[in-house]
Amino acid sequence: MDKWRIKKGDTVQVITGKDKGARGEILSVLRDERRVVVKDVNVCVRHQKPSMANAGGLIKKEKSIHASNVMLIDSTDDKPTRVEMKIVDGKKVRVSKRTGSVIS
Repeated sequence: MDKWRIKKGDTVQVITGKDKGARGEILSVLRDERRVVVKDVNVCVRHQKPSMANAGGLIKKEKSIHASNVMLIDSTDDKPTRVEMKIVDGKKVRVSKRTGSVIS
């Protein structure tokens, strides 16, 4: 069983690769492949043939990147941080290793 410390809706920063330093929101998590799709990161351009539902042309689409290439942004100091799991008041919560604050 894999441990996931990031989830959909989190703001992350890319720490390695061609988009290093880019920040964005996680759009989806592919748990089986251990990958995430981040908004405006790893964008490719596809040629779409026109159809009744779509006008066609060039379409920009985000592709997935490996989950180990992103770090969660700590909301208190706006910097990347590692995440640990703790039990607070009987509930399992995510805690920032940088500041020790609970991540919502």
